[in-house]
Amino acid sequence: MLQFVHLYVFPGFADWEPAFATAGIQSPQYQREPGRFEVRTVATGSGIVRSMGGLALLPDLALSQLKDADSALLILPGGDGWEDPERHAEALDRAGEFLDRGIPVAAICGATAGLARRGWLDARAHTSNAPAYLNGTGYAGAAHYRDEPAVSEGGLITAGGMAPVEFAREIFSQLELYEPAALEAWFNLFKTGKSEYFARLQRAAETPVPG
Repeated sequence: MLQFVHLYVFPGFADWEPAFATAGIQSPQYQREPGRFEVRTVATGSGIVRSMGGLALLPDLALSQLKDADSALLILPGGDGWEDPERHAEALDRAGEFLDRGIPVAAICGATAGLARRGWLDARAHTSNAPAYLNGTGYAGAAHYRDEPAVSEGGLITAGGMAPVEFAREIFSQLELYEPAALEAWFNLFKTGKSEYFARLQRAAETPVPG
């Protein structure tokens, strides 16, 4: 059954932060069940959105059209405006609804601050760009902060802005996109650039997993 992973896009979103994740989801090569997931973009409106890198995107649908049953995961990238409590209010509302209903949410960089202001990091292990960055939001979850590139707990994935590969790995793990050996090889390939991991990735994807 085809499932959608929804990427929230907005003017000035940091296009490189979710790129490893969306590219992996869209590419069937090495996946456990090729074609099971597809990426769809969502925005507050229906007009063209231009990313921080200057890419012009026409969103697939508006946030108001996003239905819980249609989404396997919602990705919130960093970028402009997360310091403004109202700028991304609709996206944060949907993220909260998803988490309440057990649908995973993945937030990176500035988006973690948006979640922090809403209280979604108060009781979950999480990370971000730095402890001080989240402390500036006035949130109550400092005791649950982890000094790690990416953290996953209770259906919520968080990452710092310098950890797009780790962010993707946690998303792939949440979706069970790859077999464990393939996921490990994928991660090491993109973290090290060593060709030996490409060969391992190919072997892992070609090796049948005992049923």
